[in-house]
Amino acid sequence: MNKAEGAFLTISELAAELGLPQHILRYWESRFPQLRPLQRSGNRRYYRPADVMLARRINQLLNVEGFTVRGAQKALSEVATPDRQPATGPQSPPVPASNGSILARLEAIRALLAEALET
Repeated sequence: MNKAEGAFLTISELAAELGLPQHILRYWESRFPQLRPLQRSGNRRYYRPADVMLARRINQLLNVEGFTVRGAQKALSEVATPDRQPATGPQSPPVPASNGSILARLEAIRALLAEALET
């Protein structure tokens, strides 16, 4: 059963989408202050659409682009600071929304590499 666009996701739903164990998301919450899901009774976590987008970006930085946690923290803080100039260079491929499909991620990386070779 798919939820409507913009619906809150539980930690298990988001973990399944990203292909990660739930404890990784809880760890990210301790390292990325921007990632703050709602917590209801029994500490049940509900990720808002903005939290889901941020978790996808963190996953992209750490698991696809190979950033360290500190590097990802810096990259996210630079994006959040409007007075700084954006970094130059090729854009990162978007994170596929389809259940964290590895194949889709690899195809996006392949296309980015092919584009880089052409220039």
